[in-house]
Amino acid sequence: MTKHSPSRSPLRAFASPDVGGVVQGAAALFWLPQAALLAMAVQGLASGRGFDAVIWPAAAILLLGLARAACETWGARRTFTRARAQLTALRAQTAAALAAGSPLDRSRAHSGLAASVLAEQAEALVPYLVRYQPARWRATVVPIFILCAVAAFSWVAALVLLFAAPLIPIFMAIVGWRARAASEAQMVELGGMNAFLLDRLRGLATLRSLGAVELTAQRLGDSAQSLRRRTMAVLRIAFLSSAVLELFSALGVALVAAYVGFHLLGSLGFGTWGRTLSLGEGLFVLLLAPAFFEPLRELSMVWHDRAAGEAALEALGRLQRNDLPLPGANASLTRATTNAHAGPPAVTIHNLHFAWPGEQQEVFDGYELRIAPGEHVALTGSSGSGKTVLLSLLAGLVPVTHGDISIGGVALTSHTVAALRQRMGWMGQTPHVFAGSVEANVALGRPDADSQRVANAMHFASLEAVAQAHPVTSLGEGAQGLSGGEAVRLALARVAVHPHADLLLVDEPTAHLDTETAERVIDALITLARGKTLVVATHDPVLAARMDRTINLGSAEAVEKAA
Repeated sequence: MTKHSPSRSPLRAFASPDVGGVVQGAAALFWLPQAALLAMAVQGLASGRGFDAVIWPAAAILLLGLARAACETWGARRTFTRARAQLTALRAQTAAALAAGSPLDRSRAHSGLAASVLAEQAEALVPYLVRYQPARWRATVVPIFILCAVAAFSWVAALVLLFAAPLIPIFMAIVGWRARAASEAQMVELGGMNAFLLDRLRGLATLRSLGAVELTAQRLGDSAQSLRRRTMAVLRIAFLSSAVLELFSALGVALVAAYVGFHLLGSLGFGTWGRTLSLGEGLFVLLLAPAFFEPLRELSMVWHDRAAGEAALEALGRLQRNDLPLPGANASLTRATTNAHAGPPAVTIHNLHFAWPGEQQEVFDGYELRIAPGEHVALTGSSGSGKTVLLSLLAGLVPVTHGDISIGGVALTSHTVAALRQRMGWMGQTPHVFAGSVEANVALGRPDADSQRVANAMHFASLEAVAQAHPVTSLGEGAQGLSGGEAVRLALARVAVHPHADLLLVDEPTAHLDTETAERVIDALITLARGKTLVVATHDPVLAARMDRTINLGSAEAVEKAA
């Protein structure tokens, strides 16, 4: 099975502006005819034409201003709408990539970090697309038109602008490299603090019992101060880039103004293609000089949006990279044949190889195993011998590096795993409880799990005696309100409510349970597994003794024991 990777870099998807950004940039070009009309009106007044020289240029300037405002408004609205749509699509793409990753992926982002990136950091893309992208397009196109217009009257003024302009992007690029690094560090700090806070909130009861609340609050305060320092560093760099642009743009405009002024006074007679500039032409050049730097000034104002947006894109791109994909994540469930099972399945493993991504040592190297239909098997061995990994391979939660696994005569592949999962019952070592009612946590959205079936499953798991485990009772995220033994019973009810599960995969069901609770869980599990194939990973010798066969993964050969 191949690793999942995005089809293209997220940065490339936002490389070019849309129609709205182009229209916004084109609206800035309306200043060219406005400046020409204004200079023409001043020239007319200086020529003694009076008020008549101002009326129709003023009306034309007003109409052009209204047209410019309309273009900017329409372009901004369209750009914002497109930005929100792109952000929604990118969030959905990232969520799909997270869902397509194996839950056992060791490089998988923590839930707090993923939530911070998707909910908070991703919002930085909106100003990046709405403000920075149009500003970058204007800074690329508009100065070229203005430079050509100025050069038509004075090549000296055009050279001044031409030589002043490159200094701005050079120094902004130097500052921008540092701004991007600071923004990425700030977002990493923000995600780490959110992950820390979420983890501590989940374990708040434990922290209180250990008297570690004050220490945790102090660590959270230190993280907040570190985030504040990184945020201020980003803002300092943003202000520095603005200062650099203002300095060079002011120098450029001042040099053009000095040249035009001395030329009109007759002190400088060169640089105008062999003729003398009139008052209107000189004013036109002066009016265009600040406009030449205006797009660059706007770009400087949104330079921080660029750094934050690209850092957010990189963070989303990291979430989309899956080192360990979930087999059959995108497979359709329509192929599932939930009622066509003739009996409990046999499980066959042939020449199984598996290694974690980035690790040379294999957990399984040519492993062989056959489990008969309806057989109950215990997987034992020391921690790290591969018991949970083998169960996860059988459940299709991690891809096989090499080898074959078949269940009921059907090869476990990315095309069949969705159907095969319909006949599996999974009971993990730490069952996750979702925020919601007990009934919803037992049914897990199965369409055939009605209220009566859920009630029967809860009765089978002996949950009716638990006060906080009534079907309509709401549970908190992460099993809040349930003890460890009650959470295990809830997991048993989840398996019991699944009518088509004839292959039960159970991981350490009695771990961290007292002797009495463990015995009840074992009895319920044996009863539930009658007529079904059961594979259980355990360190409990009592549970292993009640299985048909015990396989020690830590030994060279399977250790079998008759029931």
